[in-house]
Amino acid sequence: MSPSPLRSSPLEAAHEAAGAAFTDFAGYRMPVRYSSDLAEHHAVRQAAGVFDLSHMAEIGVTGPDAVPFLDHALAGSFGAMTVGRAKYSLLLAEDGGILDDLVVYRTDEDVFLVVANASNRDVAAEALTARVDGFDVDVSDDSDSTALVAIQGPAAAGTLDALVVADRLQPETPLDELRYYRVLHAAFDGAEVLIARTGYTGEDGFEIYSAPAVAGALWDALLEAGADRGVVPAGLAARDTLRLEAGMPLYGHELGTDVRPAQAGLGRVVATSGSFVGDAGVTPAADARVLVGLVTEGRRAPRAGYDVVHDGQVVGTVTSGALSPTLGHPVAMAFVDPALATEGQLLHIDVRGTAIPSTVTPFPFYRRPAKG
Repeated sequence: MSPSPLRSSPLEAAHEAAGAAFTDFAGYRMPVRYSSDLAEHHAVRQAAGVFDLSHMAEIGVTGPDAVPFLDHALAGSFGAMTVGRAKYSLLLAEDGGILDDLVVYRTDEDVFLVVANASNRDVAAEALTARVDGFDVDVSDDSDSTALVAIQGPAAAGTLDALVVADRLQPETPLDELRYYRVLHAAFDGAEVLIARTGYTGEDGFEIYSAPAVAGALWDALLEAGADRGVVPAGLAARDTLRLEAGMPLYGHELGTDVRPAQAGLGRVVATSGSFVGDAGVTPAADARVLVGLVTEGRRAPRAGYDVVHDGQVVGTVTSGALSPTLGHPVAMAFVDPALATEGQLLHIDVRGTAIPSTVTPFPFYRRPAKG
């Protein structure tokens, strides 16, 4: 049986014109880099990068029972979530394992936008649809009719402001009133868009949802307005090292159906009252390994799947690792035995037969500088 053809982003022509190298990611042909991984990473930390995230899954939840439905279907509580807010949440299996991590936006009184990982589009849409019984609510997979462009970095706000001044971007309220994990309605060149102050890089930034036909003009406008600010297009490779420095988990690495939320440091996301799918199995076993950050000596970067060792015994596994472009030394995320998860604990990572000293370190590895 021949493999299914790769899906294309509505911005594919723009990526090709910019000389992007492509990769297969979650069934999409997506840009992995344009110039170099390091250059794009540093641009986001020092200026801003523009990302095509049109492969992400967007699922609409609408109706008078939208709040109680989400309280039941996800592991969070949504009753106190006001219009214009965003919330990080989890979609759990019946046994408490993580099916996906999500961002939920309340865009109107009975209207929510659930954004899932591209690799879990079908899983998330099918799980939410299967949980609607007894609720007056509609669930729709709107992924194919939604494009998503993000701009992340200290120059992001100024770049959007330039589009407002040029009257191309018209937010319903001033952009400087849009706080972190908020969302607002806007128009770009007369077309409806949503602007969210969310992201996956550890920097200030915005994610803009639009119709696919609008995405090309929006992409070009962001790069043009940001050109004299050092803004560049950025690919998936830079996005991965940025999120690792920020200590943000990635599904398929730190999260999966064999992981309970508390193991990954996400116990705070789980509702403490009421019932939801997966609540009976959400508590991990007492000896279940937990996610920690590791700062490693030298320059040899640990990779996913490498063993973590203590006193000659394997006590954990690396889930993500890289030589941090910002910090200049290797960092990693790993699941380790809970008795060894204390900050400052010395462990070793087996890097191709060499035991590399590594120290348990709290997340995030990188924190953006406070505004002066």
